Amino acid sequence: MSQTSPSSAESADPAGAPAPLPATPAFSPLYQQIKGLILQSLQTGEWKPGEAIPSEMELSARFRVSQGTVRKAIDELAAENLVVRRQGKGTFVATHSEQHVQYRFLRLMPDSGDLDDEGPAQRSILDCRRVRAAADVARALALRPGDAVMQIRRVLSFKGVPAILEDVWLPGQAFKGLSAEKIAQYPGPTYAMYEADFGVRMVRAVENIRAVGAEVAQGELLQVPAGTPLLSVERIAYTYNDVPMELRRALYRTDSHHYHNELN
Repeated sequence: MSQTSPSSAESADPAGAPAPLPATPAFSPLYQQIKGLILQSLQTGEWKPGEAIPSEMELSARFRVSQGTVRKAIDELAAENLVVRRQGKGTFVATHSEQHVQYRFLRLMPDSGDLDDEGPAQRSILDCRRVRAAADVARALALRPGDAVMQIRRVLSFKGVPAILEDVWLPGQAFKGLSAEKIAQYPGPTYAMYEADFGVRMVRAVENIRAVGAEVAQGELLQVPAGTPLLSVERIAYTYNDVPMELRRALYRTDSHHYHNELN
């Protein structure tokens, strides 16, 4: 008795239902594609933080698209604080050294609301060493348990009063040569040091926040009694293409400061 071969649909589903069609790729507007190409150049370091990127005319010729398309891509990058437009000068790669970017990730504000009146934070480095990543740290930084990480503990004070106790973990490979002296002596923000000395730029962060009571050792470092309400903030900061580069767990005093955020 001769047999006929089943159709591909019948082969895919014995019950006779048609085989599912291949997934259709999601449509990406042209300006988004150009944005992605510019991001690639930022990630590879073609244009360093603080440097000018090519003009819209040059980029439109490079990518063979209209200037309007390039402008829309750059508008989005500017809205995300990845580039900065300067009237009459051009567009520059954003840097954490710039005043308006320095406080982008700083959310603890004095109740007076005036950061300039308070001045820069005083940093006291309690520990900075190379260790093997625990499972939770490795998971947050997309590493393997046991991989090398730099672990930092420090206290940030304002006007001599301790305000923040931080534990920070960084991928060891990307931050070779980091030391307590380097952190303490760098005159600007820590994220600016990451850029200048290690070529790592943090472009976004995700935070989880909850209220906790100070443990005895934490209270001693922050000069508050055990059980004092503190704000616990866990942050994962990412560089380009959502690569995690920092895990930060901080305890904030809020008796003279508050956590500030702006939502758009």
